[in-house]
Amino acid sequence: MMLNNQQTLVVSGILACGFFVCGLLDILDNFIVLTVLTLLFFAIVINVFRSGFKNQNENLEE
Repeated sequence: MMLNNQQTLVVSGILACGFFVCGLLDILDNFIVLTVLTLLFFAIVINVFRSGFKNQNENLEE
């Protein structure tokens, strides 16, 4: 599953809000919360690299 640009921005916003809210509530030490936020972060990073490499490969083929 590859996210488009708009979906990536939405997920990034959710991640930022998640860090903000969890920081305010002082629950960032909770293992489950930390795991969910970390998985969201890695999903965004992997998606950025996949879309970058895909675009680069398409440009090379042209």
